Amino acid sequence: MAGTRRMMGFRSVTITFLSAAMFCSQTVAFQSNVATPMITTARQTSELYSSMMDAPRNTASSPEMKKKDLRTFQRFLEVECWKNGDIRDLDRTLLAVADACKQINRIVQRAQTDDLYGAAIDPLTGELAEENVQGEVQQQLDVLCNTIMLRAFCGASNNVVCAVASEEEPLPRSCADVMGYDTSEFNIMQSGDYVAVFDPIDGSKNIDSSLPVGTVFGIYRAPDGASAGKDGLNLDSFLQRGTKMVAAGYCLYSATTVLVLTLGSGVHGFTLDPDKQKFLQTHPNIRIPDVGSLYSFNEANYREFSEPVQQFLTSMKQSGVVGGKKVSSRYVGALVADVHNVLINGGIYGYPATRDNVNGKLRLLYESAPMAMIMEQAGGAGSTGQGRILDVLPPQRKKNNGHNKGDDEPDDDEAGKGIHVRVPTYLGSVENVYELEQCFKFYGEDD
Repeated sequence: MAGTRRMMGFRSVTITFLSAAMFCSQTVAFQSNVATPMITTARQTSELYSSMMDAPRNTASSPEMKKKDLRTFQRFLEVECWKNGDIRDLDRTLLAVADACKQINRIVQRAQTDDLYGAAIDPLTGELAEENVQGEVQQQLDVLCNTIMLRAFCGASNNVVCAVASEEEPLPRSCADVMGYDTSEFNIMQSGDYVAVFDPIDGSKNIDSSLPVGTVFGIYRAPDGASAGKDGLNLDSFLQRGTKMVAAGYCLYSATTVLVLTLGSGVHGFTLDPDKQKFLQTHPNIRIPDVGSLYSFNEANYREFSEPVQQFLTSMKQSGVVGGKKVSSRYVGALVADVHNVLINGGIYGYPATRDNVNGKLRLLYESAPMAMIMEQAGGAGSTGQGRILDVLPPQRKKNNGHNKGDDEPDDDEAGKGIHVRVPTYLGSVENVYELEQCFKFYGEDD
């Protein structure tokens, strides 16, 4: 009797499998107009699937995926730069940046298969490259992506950008120097009205784990009356408040490649079409929710945070629900990925000061300030915990009173400190950032 039940059960499973296979074959046959005989075995099912994959496709009867009719990034720039005469000359520069992001995207995708991951090697000595200004050993990707961004801003800007500053460089460089021109005499590449700042590949160590990374950039207008100094460069053009930025953006390399840009009149997002290799406007006029339930902090450092930050995080978790949604934590470890998540869903991103890093680890000029501009233009806020990020003035160059230099000649070493100065950074929905600042006012600073 037991054997009969087992046999009946086996027959039941077989019939069920055959019925499902017949249904699937009939459905596929209807869509592809491929004749499908009765299937009786798993082998026949496999053979049928293979024959269907090899069969010529009848495009007249099989539905194809339709592309959305979306505006291209190039068209967006043409219209926006036409509307705003003050930034009309930046369209070619920003198009070059978009092309650079496409190149970096391909490099990121091929980093493992093309052996592009790991520490950079000095081609002359065969030894590891020197540490960058951040005290980190430069990675191959850092060096390669830095070169791509340098040439995008300098080589295709039609002499609009006169100098650039990068996370990977100790001091800014004139575009004439980047492009290999003689800087001892004036040349056309020193006549630009803008300077650009960028982090070419934020979170490059994430690539080894196939996690998101990104590029951050900002463009400042050179101050009125600024004149080129040594090497055709005016370092003071970079040491400005974030309020002087005319454009800021980032590119996220993840499941999709997304370019987010603000020109001072809203925030717009563009997704890279993998077929056309064009950025298409998929996120027009991005607005961050006024309050969000998401918080993005590295809580492994919780004990190192100051009391105001600890109190804020504790309060948010204990509340359970914020803005009608359950509180949740997301932290990828790459600035662009974490901020993009907060921008789309609402909430707050934070990189606080710690005992070991009293000013945090994010750099004001080319990370915190561009992201703060994007957040504010999307209806959010950017704060140091003590005030607005965009109002922070980088340390200015002090005049050198030594005997080898004139009293009126500033010290370039001081400029390096200003270029790479760090600030605690909090970005997100206005309600969340406001509550964080209130914690700083109530609990005071942790000495």
